Amino acid sequence: MSEERSLNFIEQIVEDDIANGVNGGRVLTRFPPEPNGYLHIGHAKSIVLNFGLAQKYNGKTNLRFDDTNPVTEDTEYVDSIKEDIRWLGFEWDKELYASDYFEQLYAFAVKMIEKGLAYVEDATAAEIAAAKGTPTTPGTPTPSRSRSVAENLDLFERMRKGEFKDGEKTLRAKLDLAAPNMHMRDPLMYRIKHAHHHRTGDKWCIYPMYDFAHGQSDSIENITHSICTLEFIPHRPLYDWFIQELDIFPSRQYEFARLNLNYTVMSKRKLKLLVTEGHVRGWDDPRMPTISGLRRRGYTPSSIRMLCERVGVQKRDNIIELGLLEFCIREELNKTANRVMAVLDPVKLVITNYPEGQVEEMVADNNPEDETAGNRVLHFSNTLYIEREDFMEEPPKKFFRLGPGLMVRLKNAYIIKGESVEKDANGNITTIYATYLPESRSGGDHSGLTVKGTIHWVSATHAATAEVRVYDRLFNVENPAAEEGDLASLINPDSLTVIKEAFVEPGLLKAKPGERFQFLRKGYFAVDPDSTSEKVVFNRTVTLKDAWAKESKKG
Repeated sequence: MSEERSLNFIEQIVEDDIANGVNGGRVLTRFPPEPNGYLHIGHAKSIVLNFGLAQKYNGKTNLRFDDTNPVTEDTEYVDSIKEDIRWLGFEWDKELYASDYFEQLYAFAVKMIEKGLAYVEDATAAEIAAAKGTPTTPGTPTPSRSRSVAENLDLFERMRKGEFKDGEKTLRAKLDLAAPNMHMRDPLMYRIKHAHHHRTGDKWCIYPMYDFAHGQSDSIENITHSICTLEFIPHRPLYDWFIQELDIFPSRQYEFARLNLNYTVMSKRKLKLLVTEGHVRGWDDPRMPTISGLRRRGYTPSSIRMLCERVGVQKRDNIIELGLLEFCIREELNKTANRVMAVLDPVKLVITNYPEGQVEEMVADNNPEDETAGNRVLHFSNTLYIEREDFMEEPPKKFFRLGPGLMVRLKNAYIIKGESVEKDANGNITTIYATYLPESRSGGDHSGLTVKGTIHWVSATHAATAEVRVYDRLFNVENPAAEEGDLASLINPDSLTVIKEAFVEPGLLKAKPGERFQFLRKGYFAVDPDSTSEKVVFNRTVTLKDAWAKESKKG
């Protein structure tokens, strides 16, 4: 956004640190995704914030994969994350992995044991949870808590060697079982997982917990500003305690509100469920809030960055209207998308007084918002396709489209007058008959007539066939995450409508995947990767106007 704005609270912290020479005035941030799913629009805000801070203050950003859970991780997710970040317009300084630091983290854990600040636990997860107490009652020590340093060192080394089964033992920090902050009541540092890791293979069978790996990885990299979302506020004392006790570089954690959109979910677990249960076609389904899904739907990197800029950086969680994201892409595509004509629900129109076999070339502007966009040639004939909704046999007052005796202008062509219709055995209109005014051609109209309506069309002889996928909100409730019960029951049954045979201008057969167009009067559409040289597939990115806002006002 071009207008001046005040600093957000994180920018103010960074500027104060630079002014006071903290960390030598340098800025090094990191983006630390878990490679256990595809990134979504919420991650985009974190990407824009972390990389944006580094860009603004002449710093750098590391991409660090938090790959500490081999059971859920995959190189497919690593590759998709890197693609998404680059697509958003950012490049990282170093590509790093928490698994790079497994040996160092193990040494840190040994140091904590040697200081009497960590111990090997025999209790099960359920027993540990019960012994932690409640926020109002202190926890009780398990028998393992009183082990000697020597015994803990021996057991931890044997954990590493694979002598114990999954869940048989864990490593816990020894803190304060009466702490008001439950995260400080002897949290887990390591657990046993006999699973193949996507980078380290079978070298390790013990893996650090996030709370132990996070701060130490930041410190190893000398990260100056560790930006997290609000749910990590209660984790910050633990983050600081580990760094202090290990006497390592003091990275600092700061928290901001995550980006939540209505009519969707941001939980990677729930998004994965939608994929694995087949409710969507994959992580990049255009109904998904994933960055790859938004890209496939036709959203641009700049529209997503614009949303992040407009939402800003706050300290309180809130839910942003999906309409704001749609507004951002409309703002951009209105300026950049070429206009074309596409008929999604076609009915044949025959102009009875236009010479059969004659073809005229009509000139149309590609984009009235862009003088440099040029123009294109449309072929006009006596048989066209128009939208079925643009004709009514018994039109009400103020229906400014086509009907018996009603006149309308065909965009970039002639004024026509509705005459009669032909129907099938079920009473459905199959053909509309009309006459045209030869002297009413666009750009050289001498008819003296003014009509209130203009409709789009394509020549039946020249049109190409296209498949059009019309997407709407994935869920039919505003905040599906707050609803109880089966997530699948909340899915909007009209979230995807597939039009197998729409008719479009023939030039669109040459359109490449990712190209975006405005279908006149219908919305903005993008070419899908499923397209072939014989049949192009379009995804509706967004409608021309915010229809949902109108409906909510009615309600």
